[in-house]
Amino acid sequence: MTYPAPAGTLPAYLAAPAEDGPWPGVVVVQDVRGMTTDLRRVSDRLASRGYLALAPDLYGRGFKPRCMIATIRAHFADAGDAYDDIVAARNYLLDDPRCSGRIGLVGFCMGAGFVLQLSPRGLFDAAAPQYGLAPKAIDALVRSCPIVASYGAKDRIVKHGSADALESVLAKGGVDRDIKEYPNVGHSFMNEFGFPAPFTIIEALAGMAYSESEAEDAWARIFSFFQKHLSQTPDLTGLSECGEVDDGPAN
Repeated sequence: MTYPAPAGTLPAYLAAPAEDGPWPGVVVVQDVRGMTTDLRRVSDRLASRGYLALAPDLYGRGFKPRCMIATIRAHFADAGDAYDDIVAARNYLLDDPRCSGRIGLVGFCMGAGFVLQLSPRGLFDAAAPQYGLAPKAIDALVRSCPIVASYGAKDRIVKHGSADALESVLAKGGVDRDIKEYPNVGHSFMNEFGFPAPFTIIEALAGMAYSESEAEDAWARIFSFFQKHLSQTPDLTGLSECGEVDDGPAN
């Protein structure tokens, strides 16, 4: 499917539950590989648990290498079209009559970096960044929506101590959270890349191997956390979980 965004229409993958709605929505943010079988699998898994899951193809507007470079730059610059594309995906879900009005955000690796940047902006009801790089302005996360996050102690991409740093800043803001670092896994332990056999060796050397036991534990924590924060009917009249106050219509 496609959906509208400020920089132009963007392709995406939409997965809907089989049972009757309305359902909470979840925006699924890709890792650096883009729109993959793994990203669709993640979206389908969310749908199987009762979430309307939308995964934007952030490389899908124009020449892919140029889109890829722009998206990666946006990730590190904390600004760019990719952020607008993710927010537009959130708005698309809110406009879908099948959506309950509660929206979560999930991301892996680069996608988790986007999630951490967006979490304090008052747009999402819960967020699940998995092994994401901390934002430059990490102190902004004192105003974050509730966060469930997972890290691997053997990660060679996200520096050691990132889980503790996230825990500390969220605790400072009194943000509801579930942060866990798994001691025996590295980066991308929740993602099934599906590389051909020769590349699995490279994958293992880079510390990016999938690990089922830790991945399933992380998913159980995500679903439990999302059940807590996304199952309620949204309150549009007062203070939201993300700290934004609805002051009513402008004069």
